[in-house]
Amino acid sequence: MDTVSLVESSPLQVLCPLEHIPDGGATAVVAMLVDGEESVILLRQGEHVSGYLNICPHAGNRLDYAPGKFLLKNDTLICAVHGAVFQQADGLCTGGPCCGQHLRSVSIRVIADAVCLEPAGQP
Repeated sequence: MDTVSLVESSPLQVLCPLEHIPDGGATAVVAMLVDGEESVILLRQGEHVSGYLNICPHAGNRLDYAPGKFLLKNDTLICAVHGAVFQQADGLCTGGPCCGQHLRSVSIRVIADAVCLEPAGQP
């Protein structure tokens, strides 16, 4: 699974308050990455947040059916365009046209109830 490179030597980038993501839910935010601004999916389970680029590996479409609205079922994320099913925990596609491929991971950290990009080079 590829992890997206973050902007090197940049100050901490706060994406949103943790409370803006419902527990067990998802939202999309715009983040500044090495390749420029990208839509990032934030998936929350309690105090843990996972991040993935909002790009389906099948055809490059966004996964949301409306801006920031996602199809979630039983710890999976479903692409609204072609129905690919991804595990929320690791982004692995377990069903659909890109089975076996992964969403591109974005390193996320929750700091003082704020969802932030993991600084480049941090564990």
